Amino acid sequence: MALRDNAARKLANTTKSPPQLPAITPRWLVSLLQWLPVEGGVYRVNRAKGDDPVEVACGARDERELPSTFVDYEEAPREYNLSVLSTVLDVHTRVSDLYNQPFDQIREQLRLTIESVKERQESELINNQDYGLMSNAAPSQRISTREGPPTPDDLDELIARVWKEPAFFLAHPRAIAAFGRECTRRGVPPPTVNLFGSPFVTWRGLPLVPSDKLFIEGEGAGGKTSILLLRVGEKKQGIVGLFQPGLPGEQTPGLSVRFMGINQKGIGQYLISLYCSLAVLVPDALGILENVEVGSYHDYR
Repeated sequence: MALRDNAARKLANTTKSPPQLPAITPRWLVSLLQWLPVEGGVYRVNRAKGDDPVEVACGARDERELPSTFVDYEEAPREYNLSVLSTVLDVHTRVSDLYNQPFDQIREQLRLTIESVKERQESELINNQDYGLMSNAAPSQRISTREGPPTPDDLDELIARVWKEPAFFLAHPRAIAAFGRECTRRGVPPPTVNLFGSPFVTWRGLPLVPSDKLFIEGEGAGGKTSILLLRVGEKKQGIVGLFQPGLPGEQTPGLSVRFMGINQKGIGQYLISLYCSLAVLVPDALGILENVEVGSYHDYR
């Protein structure tokens, strides 16, 4: 007879992984935006009235021929108030006292909760009814696909709407896969580029950045979504993210963690708050391709 495995394992240490959260994604949109600190929680977007260029003389022979002009401003510019995402994390002191090795229970609970808050942040940047990208595209910047999956022609039309230094497309992974299949079917497979150490499909040199926060309406082959094209940065009159700097307990820009104390049940409470918003500085910084068919999961086999 020999010592059996099951009995021997009683004396062996188990190597453990930190807790895994399948919902965590790369959140490329947050990384690719320019983020501006906001004083007082409000950001005002000042714009000139109208789209006509300022009148300028060319080849005037004397000063009497110079036109008189000025640039007028909108009298009621839009103001963006920072939105707050917050939650309270509860950790029983008994848990942190007894079960704190090899992983710090409070640290792991905070890490996973912060990741969940940041996932919600990316969803709000896209879908929030007030400041989200989907709600803030001008009617003239919205186009619809012809029936079927997204085609190179569709993305070219989107580039024509956001032609002043576009930065990247934003699309659901299934929409990107549908576009790749359509390109391959036409004999023009899209090239890839490496960003942040990961490969991205591109079209006309612009990366198609994946985000599962773009909703798919309907199931199966009839599922539809949207593809966005963004220009980013304040200097380029693009799209900017907004955050509140200098928060008490700041962990990352705009996100703070504050210990709220221990209640009579021995539960320690931590308030996690994230302040953010998003602004489209001029209408042609954002274009949306709507009614994009993504196909069914059978198409990926």
